Amino acid sequence: MSLVLRRFGAPLPSRCTCTSSSSPQIRSSLPFPQEKAKFYRELDAAVDVVQRACRLCVDVKKSLLSNDGRIIEKKDQTPVTIADFGVQALISLELKKLFPSVPLVAEEDSAFLRSSCRGSPNNEGYVGNFLVDSVVSAVADRASSCDGTLSSDDVLEAIDRGGKDAVSFGSMPATYWVLDPIDGTRGFLKGDYALYVVGLALVVNGRIALGVMGCPNWKEDNFSTNGADNVDISGSGIIMVSHMGCGTWTRRFHGHDDNRIRIQDIWERCFVDSCRVVHEAQFCIPESQTWESLPLSACYSSKTDTGEIKDEQRISLIATCCGSLCKYMMVASGRASVFILRVRSQRLIKVWDHAVGVVCVHEAGGKVTDWSGNPLNLAEDQAERRIIFPSGGIVVSNGNLHRQLLEMISSNSSAV
Repeated sequence: MSLVLRRFGAPLPSRCTCTSSSSPQIRSSLPFPQEKAKFYRELDAAVDVVQRACRLCVDVKKSLLSNDGRIIEKKDQTPVTIADFGVQALISLELKKLFPSVPLVAEEDSAFLRSSCRGSPNNEGYVGNFLVDSVVSAVADRASSCDGTLSSDDVLEAIDRGGKDAVSFGSMPATYWVLDPIDGTRGFLKGDYALYVVGLALVVNGRIALGVMGCPNWKEDNFSTNGADNVDISGSGIIMVSHMGCGTWTRRFHGHDDNRIRIQDIWERCFVDSCRVVHEAQFCIPESQTWESLPLSACYSSKTDTGEIKDEQRISLIATCCGSLCKYMMVASGRASVFILRVRSQRLIKVWDHAVGVVCVHEAGGKVTDWSGNPLNLAEDQAERRIIFPSGGIVVSNGNLHRQLLEMISSNSSAV
């Protein structure tokens, strides 16, 4: 096959083409040969099902914009949509067909859907079978051919296959899938400018072996630090894949007038950026946290306008909307140098918000640790593998800056 060299995420002199001696662009079902990837079959399946899940999201979102009845609230106040349940059911069904012995750890369960069906039509919040039927319809449109008609029980059981208490792992290293059906659900609901991600990873004997992230509304070359309102990312997107030892790669989506997604067959290699100076780095932080709540604020103030005069005492924050996984994508693709978050006592750190991002950043040349410099331990929650306990917080970087950042955090943690 012919190779066109390109570095994804590096500054480009034009929107369309640029060459570099380090980054191949490949036409293939996957960007590396089967003999080099131990879990090639699993990755190929993961790419396919995440692509279909992204199509489901686009279809549901199109209808959601004109139907408020399809937005619901979970007890923890995180908005959940038909797409959330639909993506989890779809991916669970497809993975069970291909890899029936591999369990799934995922964000949702069917408790809300089941309780909705048991409600009374006279209750103000009653949605009856409408919500369940809508999820079933969304999944049936994207599921591979199967024997018989997909029933509501099939879909509810598929959702619960990844839910809490679905499997007990014990203390030994385990193999399982980790799924975030939609990371950045609030972004999903905000409109076309807000990023959201479908994220799927495979953990093999305790190690993250591969990952796939789909972001249906990512658009290259238009991220800024001027705020979300200035970011137009409608009409396109990417799928990012990673396999241990094989690098991180992306392939583009392109939207059509009917909001369907066409998958481009050109893979581009991703690398983290080469920034080595902290105040020149582009930072991402959670929407729920402020720069002043982080230890680095003792060393630097922040700015969100790239047009400002460079200042060695101020760092640049990039507005990337909702969720953690889009920030991992930013670092893995060289759009940002650092993503940093602080652990808060009242909130647990969920494994699906990080697992797939970790392997994508690592394989792109970056580094992910807690604030003490330790790798994230996915097995600390021995029974269910749903929660991680990073010391202090999480630092995701291009690698070059990692030691400096950890030293600054250690020196200034008591200051905030």
